[in-house]
Amino acid sequence: MLGERIRKLRKQKKMTLEELAGNALTKGMLSLIENNKANPSMESLHYIAERLGVEVTDLLEEISSLELREVLDKAEELYNVKRLCEIETEVIDSDKDKEIIELIKPYISNLTQDYESARLLDIYSRSLYNENADGWQEFSEQAAAIYDRMNLTSRRVSIGIFRAGEHVFKHNYNQALSFFLSDRAKIEANHAYIAPETRLDLDYHEAVLYFAVGQTDAAAHVMEEAIAYSKKHRIFYRIDDLYRLAAGYAMIKKDTEKRLYYSKKLKQYGEFADDINSILFYHFMIIESLTSEKQHCEEAIEKINEILENQQLSESYQYLFYLEKGKALFGLARYEEALHYLEKVELPPYTHHPFDLSLFYVMDAYKALCHMHLENGEEALQFANLAMERFAPLPYLLKEFVIETHNIINKKINEA
Repeated sequence: MLGERIRKLRKQKKMTLEELAGNALTKGMLSLIENNKANPSMESLHYIAERLGVEVTDLLEEISSLELREVLDKAEELYNVKRLCEIETEVIDSDKDKEIIELIKPYISNLTQDYESARLLDIYSRSLYNENADGWQEFSEQAAAIYDRMNLTSRRVSIGIFRAGEHVFKHNYNQALSFFLSDRAKIEANHAYIAPETRLDLDYHEAVLYFAVGQTDAAAHVMEEAIAYSKKHRIFYRIDDLYRLAAGYAMIKKDTEKRLYYSKKLKQYGEFADDINSILFYHFMIIESLTSEKQHCEEAIEKINEILENQQLSESYQYLFYLEKGKALFGLARYEEALHYLEKVELPPYTHHPFDLSLFYVMDAYKALCHMHLENGEEALQFANLAMERFAPLPYLLKEFVIETHNIINKKINEA
């Protein structure tokens, strides 16, 4: 009610009754107004608003814009801390999502059509999604509609990317691509101007989704146009992500020259921007090529040991380098040691794209081969079957190796 809003704003401003009353009101009258026992005249209402440093409409609205901004500031703080923590630890922070939901929920029914309302709806929907709560799509759509109306293109694109990502997390890659392409068409039809950084966001995620469904040539076309656009306009936002895609594409196509070229580009970016993940991806690409050839496995192990000793690694990279060490040890016919490192590998919780899944799932094929050489026929067949099962829905990369491994082990068991 009006009186409660006045009292709340006064306390937020750390003002006493006397200070707010000033010369135009008595302390007693102001107390009656705050306790909803007296209604102020419009003249008094304008006076109180001026003393509080707000608009009269802020006092009359159910939720003042000032209060809503304060709620949004707190929500943004929680949301950004949560994202940073999850990037660093690769662990979903459910407690922060619950805190965000509890903070925003009381205001949901009174939100309007302004930016603060849209952003609160946006953050609220994402936290509901993370908690597997029903109804998050409705709030996401409301936020998207306000962003469209206010021509807030980058925010609107972010929602489209998030909604496509929902399908990726469920491994529904075709649905993800279909939704994204449809949503991008709507955005481009409704927004006359799209900033270069936002366009690169769209191009990058479109290429990622084309890769996810195995349309590698379409992905490469979008990716290469985005890289050319970045260079032409000297906008290097997303360039590290695009170089990673390009190196991955070269890996899929077994194009050693381009793979090395884009890996070195990524290293240069990482050294310039002090981006450890770009440098680690460069090392991974070099080491993965070494472990593919027996004569380079010793060199690969030396590089891996140096990285494991000297770098602060996220779980994803730690597991990738464990995997590569297992592959190198296998190449040297040190099968028990190889199994030791392969069994240390876990699938990181954020891994959903087929390219990344392929990199990790190949561990089952190597486990199968190790057990075969150690004459553990039952375990060899078990891991060979698991590798086939995991690779069945994936479109590319290492699939031929897994099928070949499965055939070799089945043949050996049948001969035995």
